[in-house]
Amino acid sequence: MKNLIIIATFIVSVVTSAQTNYEQGMQKAFELWGQNNPTEASNLFERIGNAEPDNWLPLYYAAQVNIVNSFGESDEEKLSAQLKKAQDLINDATAISKNNPEILVLQALLHTAWVAYDGATYGMTLSGKVVELYTKAEMIAPENPRVVYCKAEWNMGGAKYFGQDTTPFCKDLEHALELFTNFKPETPFSPNWGKDRAEMLLESCK
Repeated sequence: MKNLIIIATFIVSVVTSAQTNYEQGMQKAFELWGQNNPTEASNLFERIGNAEPDNWLPLYYAAQVNIVNSFGESDEEKLSAQLKKAQDLINDATAISKNNPEILVLQALLHTAWVAYDGATYGMTLSGKVVELYTKAEMIAPENPRVVYCKAEWNMGGAKYFGQDTTPFCKDLEHALELFTNFKPETPFSPNWGKDRAEMLLESCK
């Protein structure tokens, strides 16, 4: 399941003559993440979240940094600490924005990190939860490209794990890329990641 590593890092550029403290802070946090300083990036996102109590986005990214950084972690103690932190942040983001498909996808990725770490131990208890999360997210936002692509990657990872054919899910990746082409983030900092990863996965279909 190690093939489920999610590469979500991206830099957001906001070109304005007079940026707000929020915009400056978010841009700095993305820069830190892009410079491979995940701890500093997560801490800054969290501080921005504390200053923006009605905004779920900083908490979302603080959680995402911890989740992305946990894939490939071999130390269970470190992994557990990172994912517990991420879960607390997801809980706080959900309290601000309920039934948010972007947050549901992030929750599914958190569970996936545990399954990727030890499929034999966590697959039985968490796989069903991941499927439920993607099903719920798809019902809310069937045109969200991250929902479609992440669900397809989960299904492909499961098929590979059990030695099954992954080809049936290639069409879902194609659909996700179509959705990415037309997707417009609500704000400059709204989630807009995943296209590169979807393209890479689709290459494996050929």
